[in-house]
Amino acid sequence: QVTLVESGGGLVQAGGSLRLSCAASGRTFSSYTMGWLRQTPGKEREFVASITNGGITYYADSVTGRFTISRDNAKNTVYLQMNSLKPEDTAVYFCAAKDGFSGGQVREYDYWGQGTRVTVSS
Repeated sequence: QVTLVESGGGLVQAGGSLRLSCAASGRTFSSYTMGWLRQTPGKEREFVASITNGGITYYADSVTGRFTISRDNAKNTVYLQMNSLKPEDTAVYFCAAKDGFSGGQVREYDYWGQGTRVTVSS
């Protein structure tokens, strides 16, 4: 069992930056593929970024060049650095974990956090 706790959300003006963090419990964090997804009311959850257990990263086209996903296995934490934020980035952001290697824009995960809200004002 893995517990994921997100932090770092908030209100920011367009063009600003935020860094989301996701702290994971458990001893096998390094073996998991980790992802960030987001959701707005009335829409399906959307893939944002993922990082494999080997450190390979994947991004949605809408965030490529602006967002960076990274992980610190010593701290059991995955990060999402979000720069040049736009109002359309407003959403609840979820951290997720999937056992083993999963490449590509992974949308199916084994464990989910509760989400952290990001609001970008224009």
